[in-house]
Amino acid sequence: MTTTTIAGHEVEVNEEGFLTKPEEWTEDLAPELAQLIGLQLGEEHWKLIRFLREDYAAQGETATLRRVSTQTGTPVKTLFTLFPGKPAKKMAYVSGLPKPKGCV
Repeated sequence: MTTTTIAGHEVEVNEEGFLTKPEEWTEDLAPELAQLIGLQLGEEHWKLIRFLREDYAAQGETATLRRVSTQTGTPVKTLFTLFPGKPAKKMAYVSGLPKPKGCV
């Protein structure tokens, strides 16, 4: 694991840049993490980030794209618009969570 500084916070990250300790994440980090992957967060992003954090705390694993879509009522197409390319991976990254199972 590597320690890096993001938004003035020292955090541990893996080789892909994902936080290895979700408890180190704060809402201050999310915009910085988003910027690192070319995103600017709006209210729709925050709704999904907060869902992912709450769901992770309850389930013990990062929600899949399908779970995010069904539980939040957000169409998959919208998830791809908000987090282009690889939405599940990008949502997890910005939320300070591990990649969902099955995500490459």
